[in-house]
Amino acid sequence: MTTQEFSRSLPMMLIRALDSVMPRFREIFKEFGLTEQQWRVLRVLWEQDEIAFGDLADVTLIAAPSLVGVVDRLNTQGLVDRRRSTTDRRNVFIFATDKGKDLHLQVRPVVDKAYAELQASIEPAEWQQIINNLDRVVSLQKETGTWQK
Repeated sequence: MTTQEFSRSLPMMLIRALDSVMPRFREIFKEFGLTEQQWRVLRVLWEQDEIAFGDLADVTLIAAPSLVGVVDRLNTQGLVDRRRSTTDRRNVFIFATDKGKDLHLQVRPVVDKAYAELQASIEPAEWQQIINNLDRVVSLQKETGTWQK
């Protein structure tokens, strides 16, 4: 098997796809004073009452050292708070404050509209195929630690 042409390699195609999709979303986040990483954290917290810090790092794909700063800035804005576990003080749980939950009502409809516009630009069967294929790439690595069948 030969090496894929650089511009057509999967990593480069994924980066280009991300670069074509994210500017519109980043624009929306900026309107609401958020970064992309802050959005990822809030998005998780809007779907869960609270989450352990380590789990939040895993779900958002933000390294724990970087996540500390993201959570600190969201905390300074009054959007999230922390709660130490009563059974194990090493565990810290992150949750959205009332202000953070109120922001959800403002920003989520705008993001949902942009997402719907993106999704409408691709045939439904093709959209599902993209999602399924990306899920497959991720699951192969998770299942085997390699990309072998």
